[in-house]
Amino acid sequence: MTPRVGQGIDVHAFGGNGPITLLGVSIESSRGLVGTSDADVAAHAVADALLGAAALGDLGGHFPSSDPSWQDADSMQLLEAVVFLLAEAGFAPLNVDVTIVVQSVRLAPFREQMRTSLADILGIDVSAVSVKATTTDGLGLIGRNEGAAAFAVAILGERSRDF
Repeated sequence: MTPRVGQGIDVHAFGGNGPITLLGVSIESSRGLVGTSDADVAAHAVADALLGAAALGDLGGHFPSSDPSWQDADSMQLLEAVVFLLAEAGFAPLNVDVTIVVQSVRLAPFREQMRTSLADILGIDVSAVSVKATTTDGLGLIGRNEGAAAFAVAILGERSRDF
């Protein structure tokens, strides 16, 4: 089977008190991110990349923000549910690359913990997971410290039938 590629993006505004959660890792921040769930922009971007690669829609279609049952949901649990949907459709993650864009929160000290957390949820080796961080050098909504964004690319392969 030919590998399938998907991409995802998510953006959340800052609001309220920190910390922020990225790929299941709690990171000290004076302000949190606002969303229906825990607003983990990186987990959301990865979920959309995975769903896109499998042509299974998007995160909002499976876990709509209009449904109160997703209020304060753990995004890594949502990502785990996406991995199960992939398995049901006959796919498995092979590789994921995610870039988190935030101006004022330093992520380098947490990169390996985020990689490990993501690899564990996806059921793949940490060597197949890349987590990067960047700023916008003061430009746009992220540069003005209004929020954070994440971009992800995922590659899927055929899942073995004995999952």
